[in-house]
Amino acid sequence: MKTDIKFLPSKGFLKLNRNRLLLIVAGVVGIGALIGAAEPAARALAAHAAGLPSTTQLQQALIAAPASGGEAGGLFHGTRMWAAVVDREGNLTAITASTSDPTQVWPGSQSIAKAKANTANAFSLDSLALSTAQLYTFTQPGHSLASLGQANPFDPNALASPFALLRGDNQKLEGGMIFFGGGVPLYKNGKIIGGLGVSGDTSSCDHEIAKRVRDLLGLNPPGGAFVDDISYSSVDGASAFTHPLSLNTYRNGVFIGNELPSSGY
Repeated sequence: MKTDIKFLPSKGFLKLNRNRLLLIVAGVVGIGALIGAAEPAARALAAHAAGLPSTTQLQQALIAAPASGGEAGGLFHGTRMWAAVVDREGNLTAITASTSDPTQVWPGSQSIAKAKANTANAFSLDSLALSTAQLYTFTQPGHSLASLGQANPFDPNALASPFALLRGDNQKLEGGMIFFGGGVPLYKNGKIIGGLGVSGDTSSCDHEIAKRVRDLLGLNPPGGAFVDDISYSSVDGASAFTHPLSLNTYRNGVFIGNELPSSGY
């Protein structure tokens, strides 16, 4: 007669296997942490391969932009800016400020720069460059794209303090849409490769700095640096692509005008 014999594991056996299990779990967690830590570096390598600027290159162009192309206007003449770059998939690949102390650029402009970069990339093609300034009128109440901003809200998890820039830990996918000046698409060899967003001054000044940064980086659209330029009805006539004047508005070094005052309150 066949008898089934069952062996119960000893306490030493259980302890040994528990230790092995803990080692395996620790190893899996460690590998996951390494993979997570490697993601920003992998994105940076992919961005470089695609032709997108590094953080250092972006900051250098951002600092140089106010002195390139004449007066930029605005409140700070384009000297206090955040700039963000996303790749074609919408991944944030670079974020920087133009000042050595990023707390001296409006903290709220960090998320705006990221959203502008996302918007310019999201609505541009190889054959059509659209800056965020050109989308202003389309997205106002009573116009054809009035609810467009609801399609892709900003991810609050992408918010970071200015000090995160110094730590280098705010490389996050942000989403969000902004429909005033400061966002432009980026191109290489006639192909769109991502978007650039600039914020920290008036929206008109943001656009001036954004297009200058793009030009300094050599990432203009096939039609040139001004194919998606901002337009104003006071000098260009009314258009569906019109953007309102801001305080101390300049375009390509030429004074255009000032934002109209409100009345009745």
